[in-house]
Amino acid sequence: MRFLIDECTGPGVARHLKGLGYEVFSVYDSARGSSDDLILDKANNENWILVTNDGDFGEKVFRENRKHQGIVFLRLQDERTEAKIAVLEKLIAGYSDQIPGAFVVLTESQVRFGRES
Repeated sequence: MRFLIDECTGPGVARHLKGLGYEVFSVYDSARGSSDDLILDKANNENWILVTNDGDFGEKVFRENRKHQGIVFLRLQDERTEAKIAVLEKLIAGYSDQIPGAFVVLTESQVRFGRES
């Protein structure tokens, strides 16, 4: 899998996933300050799964009908890097085949999959 890690999700998450062998693009490291539209276009056009904790992407996908290759929305109480990494590892271990093309809402205790109509 290829992951585009949003700036707000942080470089620590990007480094961790890269260390696990995934192909990773970090907005924080390589495109800081990019607009949500630019990030979503890059992810879609270059076949990245977007990992973010910015709820605006749900608006773009479900209200504006924007295309994507998969979005993982981290909706966590604990915003520390370690917490983000822990839930992502569980998601990948248990659901890797379901992530591409899905809008995934991930909390500490729940995984929800949605697909736009």
